[in-house]
Amino acid sequence: MSNLLRPERKVIIGRYVRLEPLDPATHSASLYDVSHRTEDRDEIWQYLIDSPCSDLASFVAYLERKAATDDPLYFAIIDSVSGRALGHVALQRIDPIHRVVETGSVLYGKLLQKTPGATEVQYLLMQYVFDELSYRRYEWKCNSLNTPSCRAAERFGFTFEGIFRQHMFIRGKNRDTAWYSMLDSEWPRQKAAFEAWLSPSNFDATGQQLKKLSDFLN
Repeated sequence: MSNLLRPERKVIIGRYVRLEPLDPATHSASLYDVSHRTEDRDEIWQYLIDSPCSDLASFVAYLERKAATDDPLYFAIIDSVSGRALGHVALQRIDPIHRVVETGSVLYGKLLQKTPGATEVQYLLMQYVFDELSYRRYEWKCNSLNTPSCRAAERFGFTFEGIFRQHMFIRGKNRDTAWYSMLDSEWPRQKAAFEAWLSPSNFDATGQQLKKLSDFLN
């Protein structure tokens, strides 16, 4: 297999969500609703590099800039039932020579947060980069103060590798960055755990999980 495979703009279909190449014309209205017309707007944007936009037109321009790049490569997160875009995510710092890629630019609207679909997003990306592209390393980086993101990385099975001090300068402030990774040798075990957790049989009639993701790793 060539060592120059790069992630492509493609639809990745899951049970609860699907990932579509970000398209401002199709996704902007829904994404604006879930990221701006909501009482938790500031919380959603708190640790993102970008700030909230002043209006819909500015947000469309923001999405157009994101959609035009190959790295980061942005996907809209689409709810399988409603068909609405509930967030976006990207594959970035793409290194096809060494087959390393990072997930980032994670924006989850309230309707997506703490749902099976929120977890399935990472499963779909991992399956794509490990199984289809044969990448060796999948990275997760976040502000070290972003406790929910750090906990999510640990829950998903990433290994903590340390803190890069003053790694970035965001919105006029220093950012220490927590680094996490998953390797191709670790993926088969994690994949089995994700698939067991995402199974409909793991949820009761109200949608509550019967077992935690970590339970399938023990």
